[in-house]
Amino acid sequence: MNLPNYFLADLPPEATLSAGMITEACQTLKRNRAQYLRARTTRSLVELIAHVAENWRETENPFRRHALDAGPAATGFSRETLARGLDGFFAQFTVENLNALLAQELGHAQRLDTFAATGADERANRSALANGPELLAHIAAGNVPNPALTSLVLGLLLRSAQFVKCARGASFLPRLFAHSLYEADAKIGACLEIAEWRGGHHELEDALFAEADCVTATGGDETLAHIRSRVPPRARFVGYGHRLSFGFIAREALSGFGAKKIVTRAADDVVAWDQLGCLSPHVFYVEGGGATTAEQFAELLAQELDRREAHAPRGKISIEEAAAIASRRAIYEVRAAHLPDTRHWASEGSTAWTVVYEADPMFQPSCLNRFIYVKAADSLAAALRAAELVRGKVSTVGLAAPDERAEALALELARWGVTRICPVGKMQHPPLTWRHDGRPALGDLVTWTDWEK
Repeated sequence: MNLPNYFLADLPPEATLSAGMITEACQTLKRNRAQYLRARTTRSLVELIAHVAENWRETENPFRRHALDAGPAATGFSRETLARGLDGFFAQFTVENLNALLAQELGHAQRLDTFAATGADERANRSALANGPELLAHIAAGNVPNPALTSLVLGLLLRSAQFVKCARGASFLPRLFAHSLYEADAKIGACLEIAEWRGGHHELEDALFAEADCVTATGGDETLAHIRSRVPPRARFVGYGHRLSFGFIAREALSGFGAKKIVTRAADDVVAWDQLGCLSPHVFYVEGGGATTAEQFAELLAQELDRREAHAPRGKISIEEAAAIASRRAIYEVRAAHLPDTRHWASEGSTAWTVVYEADPMFQPSCLNRFIYVKAADSLAAALRAAELVRGKVSTVGLAAPDERAEALALELARWGVTRICPVGKMQHPPLTWRHDGRPALGDLVTWTDWEK
């Protein structure tokens, strides 16, 4: 697929970017926004986004075909992983879901168009209008594509011009998505810019920050602190730092045929985006006292991951990543040979998948790429004590529990500090209305004008 040179990321690899080019691109984006985007209605933008998302799920869509054909080499994910991930992602962007997001975040779906009032506002004789930034700058992470694509959609709803800075070699899918928006509406596409460069180019980043009204960034905590220190005081900064996730499986969920279903769903969470996102599980805690023990669950999960590798293989990884997995495996081979409360299962002849069972519930971060721990826990309280070292850093907990226990367990997790609880099997597929890290998706980006009549 030959894409036209609409964006800086379309330039050949040998092209050199300069601060002047970044400044000029940002100023062009703002002019285009004033001319083409600022006056667009929310309804027209919602319909455009939903239309493009629906197209991405069509088998013959040229952008989807190119993503699946060229994506494995460009992203490291297998074709099957990309297809499943893109389908799950774009399925969320319907007219109904987008309007629900606007209502949840702003209280009224038309608050970006005009002054609008809720029932309580009307009784107080007041209304409010929400305004998005003139120019949104996004510093995107390079592990999974969903956050960057979501940022683009949110920025469009806010009628903001947008500059997405991708990590080196990570612009493939954001660039394709931006081209699909450009094809659907060239005037909208003219309000977007996609670029990539290696982190640490302060001259380029300072030029971008000088023009932006709001900067969002996803990455490690040290990276976010560094970016925050360089964003001008007049600009808003919204950062999403490093997070971990895990699963908890109540004893009742593994009775009878339920065990097989939960194992299948747990495997879904491990293989989604090759376990590389902040929402991917590092550990599954299995509550004791059920029909299936944690050790048995681990063995069943290993069998399922082996089956998945046959038809949905893990993508290629670096030599360093493979070495880290091999080193970690070697540790557990020795432990399993000498300790009865440790076992491990691994793909033969490759590092494609690994399951480690330990009776010790202490939380252990995974080296990812389908390397998962299964640990025994007497209760959720015991699991949370074992995970105390990562308290405040946990994004999502996948929960498998019967209805009569689920609410009590969810309350316990929420009070411990977990910001998202979902069924096992859905960890990497949050709904569009998800509050990222417990924060409002649109609310952190807009500026309000209240009108007291």
